[in-house]
Amino acid sequence: MTSWQLVRLFAGGFILLSLLLGAPASPWFHSQWWLAFTVFVGLNLLQSGLTKWCFLETLLHRLGARRGD
Repeated sequence: MTSWQLVRLFAGGFILLSLLLGAPASPWFHSQWWLAFTVFVGLNLLQSGLTKWCFLETLLHRLGARRGD
């Protein structure tokens, strides 16, 4: 997998996890503060879309993931 694919997998996974833990209707509800993590991921996606730079993608590339097209 390329680094941009891994970034999207991480982002989607973290958003789903934070919704499972932060949404009161979820059977795994823990605290609504988990929804702040959803906001954090969304803001990072927005920032990377505007600046064309993503810290996680840079980190994954340094760990050996190949760059996407």
